[in-house]
Amino acid sequence: MYFLGIDVGTGGTRALVIDERGRVIASATEEHQAFASPRIGWAEQDPCDWWRACGVAVRKALAQGHLRGDQIASVGLSGQMHGAVLLNEQARVVRPALIWCDVRTEKQSRDLTAQIGTERLIRLTCNPALANFTLTKCLWVRENEAAKWSRVRSLLLPKDYVRFELTGERATDVADASGTLLLDVAHRRWSKEILGLVQMDESLLPTLYESPDICGRISTAGAAATGLQSGTPVVAGAGDQAAGAIGMGAVSPGTVSATIGTSGVVFAATSRPALDARGRLHTFCHAVPGRWMVMGVTQAAGLSLRWFRDQFGVGADGQLESYESLTTEAAKAPPGCAGLLWAPYLMGERTPYLDPTARGILVGLTASHTRAHVIRAILEGVAFSLRDTFTIFQEIEVPVKTIRLGGGGARSALWQQIQADVYGQRVETVEAEEGAAYGAAILAGVGAKAWPSVDAACDSVVRVARNISPNSEDSLVMEKAYAVYRRIYPAMKSILN
Repeated sequence: MYFLGIDVGTGGTRALVIDERGRVIASATEEHQAFASPRIGWAEQDPCDWWRACGVAVRKALAQGHLRGDQIASVGLSGQMHGAVLLNEQARVVRPALIWCDVRTEKQSRDLTAQIGTERLIRLTCNPALANFTLTKCLWVRENEAAKWSRVRSLLLPKDYVRFELTGERATDVADASGTLLLDVAHRRWSKEILGLVQMDESLLPTLYESPDICGRISTAGAAATGLQSGTPVVAGAGDQAAGAIGMGAVSPGTVSATIGTSGVVFAATSRPALDARGRLHTFCHAVPGRWMVMGVTQAAGLSLRWFRDQFGVGADGQLESYESLTTEAAKAPPGCAGLLWAPYLMGERTPYLDPTARGILVGLTASHTRAHVIRAILEGVAFSLRDTFTIFQEIEVPVKTIRLGGGGARSALWQQIQADVYGQRVETVEAEEGAAYGAAILAGVGAKAWPSVDAACDSVVRVARNISPNSEDSLVMEKAYAVYRRIYPAMKSILN
């Protein structure tokens, strides 16, 4: 049997096929149109473009693997979290989706906090009101585009819009739904209290499922668009962070993943809803039934390096430099970058500051610094930002026994070592570091009964590829640099305010 995972990311949609041993048989990605940012802090994408990209990516993957659609036993979905896809009565998109990194909703977040109170919000949803969450995006549309909101009959998350086009079913999973601020995370159900307080009808929301549950089947139209066979079961899947954690085997307490993609996430599985009373971390349902997760988010992790490349990495031939060439150059600079520090707040920041107005800062620049120092400072600054989450984990007694690296940061030997040195702990990479699409495919296999549970699936297919131990001398340098890094944000706020 073969299982297909589809990941609706920010930059593109990826389709990945695995077999019953967890081996990757084929994968393909179709890029999305760049997201629109007509004002500072705004980020919008066209959901119809995600669906187009899904069809292209799935057909490419099937062709690459020399597979027929009827050889796919089941399909799992993953994707960027928090986006608001608004559909009208005819199930057509009302306006471009406000995606995860859109932070225009600071006012709605403040108003919601003033109306309900932070403590009550955390009690009802396990999370405070943030500009990134789906609910605040809906409130912005309702307040600023009343005519469009009046036509809204359905609210879906990004991957669930693709599922709707694939199957005709309005469905989601509890892990992805946790990032809406509309879910009672502790009890894994929509929060009637929150819906009542914001005067939203539950009929707007999709049906909830656990991640490995079958929630629909490929429709005739879905089959025509993708090359899959109609009737193929589709499981609920999970948001990208939970699905990525499945793919890395971060399913039991003590195993933590640190993933550097466009954003950066430190993710821990828990047996209960572990809460940070100050709301600096997200507490969500895990993609494993009966389990939860707690995670901290850096808004602009890999985005920091991409920003540098796009602005300053154009070669003599007019082509953008590769990330590999940038990290090779960064390796020429010493640990600590001779006092140069980068705070990666290009899109505001979530953990630990919950501040959409935070701004990126390069501190300590001198005439002696080279481009290599700047690039390495970016790599170190992202790791420092992720370490903030580990600091909070220690405060609230979330165990950290094993750290597994994922995303683009796991493909760079230099960034792997920097993370080990910054965290002061051995880190691991896994053999099939294939991101959220791999986790979605595993969930599809569990839904098809190839494995009896998510835990059993991960035990069977997730294998450690490499261990990276911290360098004791460099860790001391990083410890001192991190102490200075922690002083940047308060100084930045005193200047910008």
